[in-house]
Amino acid sequence: MWIAEDWKDYEVIDTSGGEKLERWGRYLLVRPDPQVIWQTEKREKGWKNPNGHYHRSSRGGGEWEFSDLPKTWDIRYKDLTFHLQPFQFKHTGVFPEQAVNWDWFREKIKGADRDIKVLNLFAYTGGATLAAAAAGAQVTHVDASKGMVTWAKENAIASGLGEAKIRWLVDDCVKFVEREIRRGNHYEAIIMDPPSYGRGPKGEIWKIEDSIYPFIRLCTQVLSDEPLFFLINSYTTGLQPAVLSYMLNTEVVSRFGGHVEADEIGLPVTSTGLVLPCGASGRVVF
Repeated sequence: MWIAEDWKDYEVIDTSGGEKLERWGRYLLVRPDPQVIWQTEKREKGWKNPNGHYHRSSRGGGEWEFSDLPKTWDIRYKDLTFHLQPFQFKHTGVFPEQAVNWDWFREKIKGADRDIKVLNLFAYTGGATLAAAAAGAQVTHVDASKGMVTWAKENAIASGLGEAKIRWLVDDCVKFVEREIRRGNHYEAIIMDPPSYGRGPKGEIWKIEDSIYPFIRLCTQVLSDEPLFFLINSYTTGLQPAVLSYMLNTEVVSRFGGHVEADEIGLPVTSTGLVLPCGASGRVVF
């Protein structure tokens, strides 16, 4: 398992009964986590008086309960700064487990000793975009949500990357890649973090089980002849590391060479010393 263990402003303190107790900077949050199917005694005092608690509804969705929590606050990961804000579907604006991938491809970019263009698809609030830009890459950031792209721009400014070579685009990822193919544009690295289900700005439907394989095939058409890496993240139960590995071997390695590394990603849990699984990643290394 690849573990994001270099955080100082974030930690998973404890997990039990479908929830996790987390520290985000100075503030404690309790959020649901479907991986936490175990029931252990909640001894950590933060469980009783968190600053924010997201309560799952039996009808789907849920709502936040707050206690002395600001509307927004910042945390840092190394040289990157992120604005946080609790919003719908329990999220805060950062997936901390992805730091293990940020560190990995930052080293790849720095060690390439050439200009690297990165395409970040389903780019959310820009964690991967900022990590790649900080390493010296030219990044194209694509997300269907205008609000998420605006948030990512604010994170870039807060991280001192307001003038970095980042192209910000609000667009449907599939349609954008199709246009890039027609334009003849290519990238040395591709990052994608596709949702299980989503809609584009014009109502385009994305269902990952049906869409991910043809989308990987489509993206190979904008991959440079001298690629650096290809990274897919998955939070969908059916897309385990072996599935990611199979797709990447079939569509990417068969055409460009390289080899696939695929594994679960996770976060250390302070109270137990164990690791909370948080999805999977597949990497093609050239």
